Amino acid sequence: MTMRSCITPEGGFRFGIHQPSYTVANMRSQGRPHDHLEELGRTSAGEVVDNRRNFPDKDVLVDRAAVIYEIPNAFPFRGTTYIDSSWADAKARDPLSVALHGPSRVSMHQALEAVRKEILGAAENGPSTGDKAKLFAALPESVLLAVATTSTDPEDLRILAALSCELLYDNPENPSEAMPIGLRYAKHNDGRAHPVIHRHDVFEAVVNNPWLPTAYKVAMVLRPGVQGGSEVVGDVHSGAEGRTHVFEYLRRNSYIPWGHFAANMAHDAVRYTVGELDREDIFGLRHLYYQRTYIRLAEFCGLTTPRRRNLSSDELDNLRIAILEHIHGAAERDEKLAFSATLWGWNFGFDFAPSGYRLHASHQQVHQQYALIPGELSARQSLGPGSAFQPFACGDLIAEAVARYRETTGQGLFDDYVRAIRTNQRTDGREGESSLVVYEDDHVLLFVPKAQTSGFELQLMPLSPVGNILEANTDCRKSLDQAMLRAQQALEGLGARMVTSIEYSKRLDGNAPDQRLLYAFLPKLPYAPGGFSEAQGRCIIGHYPEDFALACRTILARAA
Repeated sequence: MTMRSCITPEGGFRFGIHQPSYTVANMRSQGRPHDHLEELGRTSAGEVVDNRRNFPDKDVLVDRAAVIYEIPNAFPFRGTTYIDSSWADAKARDPLSVALHGPSRVSMHQALEAVRKEILGAAENGPSTGDKAKLFAALPESVLLAVATTSTDPEDLRILAALSCELLYDNPENPSEAMPIGLRYAKHNDGRAHPVIHRHDVFEAVVNNPWLPTAYKVAMVLRPGVQGGSEVVGDVHSGAEGRTHVFEYLRRNSYIPWGHFAANMAHDAVRYTVGELDREDIFGLRHLYYQRTYIRLAEFCGLTTPRRRNLSSDELDNLRIAILEHIHGAAERDEKLAFSATLWGWNFGFDFAPSGYRLHASHQQVHQQYALIPGELSARQSLGPGSAFQPFACGDLIAEAVARYRETTGQGLFDDYVRAIRTNQRTDGREGESSLVVYEDDHVLLFVPKAQTSGFELQLMPLSPVGNILEANTDCRKSLDQAMLRAQQALEGLGARMVTSIEYSKRLDGNAPDQRLLYAFLPKLPYAPGGFSEAQGRCIIGHYPEDFALACRTILARAA
C-alpha cells in the first residue's frame, strides 16, 4: 500500500489540484408544492428580492468552480489539507490580512452607566419595549452573544434578532404585535442584493437558538434562498400530512472539491432538536444521500437516469445493483472509476462563546452534507514530472488498519471486532454490566467502542460484510438510518447538544472484503472540548465504556 505523504524521495512536495467543472442532475419534483417561490425581502427602494434562482428548471451546470489544492500531511496520521483558492487568492493580495482579530474592549460598568443616564433615568414607569431594545443595544457585544446563545426567553431573542439585522414586518405600525416577513436587502458592487446584517455573530447565535420564535427563524435563516443562491436539486415530502419535508441544496463552489450537497429540513418542517425528529425525517434526509450518490455514479457509468422526481426504494436498489455490475466489469477491464469514495457528515447543534469563538461548525436546524471523492488526479510535484494522485477519503484510514491487521494476524479486523464486542468483559474486572451494545437488529450494531475518542462516542456498523452504501441493500440502509436516529436520541437524552457524525467507508471500487462501513458519533463535551491531549491522539475519558452503554440503553428504553 502506497504511503500517503506530501514528501517525495527527491526531497520535494507532492499534492493534487482539483479544477472542477460538472453537471448536477435536477431531481426536485416538478411544480408546486416543490417550487417554493417566495419573497425574501426588499431593498430600501422597495425592489423585491425573491428566491427564483434557488429553484432551477433544468440540470445545473457548474463551470470552473474554484480550484482546490489537496496536500497530504507529511505524516499520514495527520490527514490532508485543502486550500480553497477563492479564499486564499484574496489573502495572497494582502498577506497581513491572515490574522485573528483581538478582542474588543469591554466595560459592563460603562454600559450600565449609559443605560442609567439615557434610558432608566428618563422612564417614569419603568422601561418600555423600545427602551428595552435601547438597553440591549447599549450592552457589550460579548454580553449580547451570551444572551443570544443561552436565553430561553423569546422576548430577549426578538430584541436581539432586530438588533442583528434589518427585518421587515407584517405590521410595522404596531411593532409589539408585528411578525417578521423578510429581510431588508442592499445592492452591493457585484450587482446582487445581500441582506443587511449589522451584527453577524449575534445574528448567527440568535437564529440558532431553539427558543427564537419560528417566524423569525424562517425569515432570517430557513426560507429557501435567504442564505444564498444554492440551488434546490432534490426534495422529499412524506409522512403523515406531509410533516416531513427535506430540501437538497447544491453547494456548487464548495470547499469540498467538486461541490457537495446539503440535505436540510425545510422551512416548513423546523427541527432544532433530535427530539423533534421522527423516522420519516431521518429516512428522508438519508434517502437524498443515497439517491444523489447512486444517480451521480450511474451517470459516470453511462447508465440512463431519471429527472425531476424521487426514486422509489425498488428503483434505488435496481440502480445500485446496475452500478455494482458496471464497476465489477470495469475492474475486469482495468478501467478506473472517476469517483471512487463517498463523503458524509452531520454536525448537529450550535454554540458561540462570548469571546467570539464559534464552538461548532453548523447551524442547529437538522441537516446532513455529502459528496463524492475523485478516484484519481494528476499530481503536481516541486521536483520532476507529476504522476497519479489519489485524493483523500477518511475511510482510507480504516482500509490501512484493516490491511495491516490482515498482514499481522491473518484475520479480518471487523470480524474480530464484532467477536470482541460480543464477548466483552468489564474494563475494571468487576462483576456487573459488561455489554457494549446499545441497539441492534438483524442488519446493524450500534455500540460503545471500548476506546472512546470522545467521552460520549458511539459507533455503528453493519453485521454483514457491507463496506459502503453501494453494497448496502434496502433492508441494510433502512437499519442504518433507524440506528442512526437511535444513536442521536440516546446522546441527546444524556444531555449532548453538539454531535459530529462521520462515515468511514470502503472505496467504491475497493476489493478489501474485510473493511466494513463504520459511522462514528462524536459529541462535544462542555468540560472537555478538545486540547493538547486530543491533538496528540490521547483521549481522556471519565467513565467505563460498559457503564456508558448501559446509560444509552436506559435512555432508549424510556423513549420506547
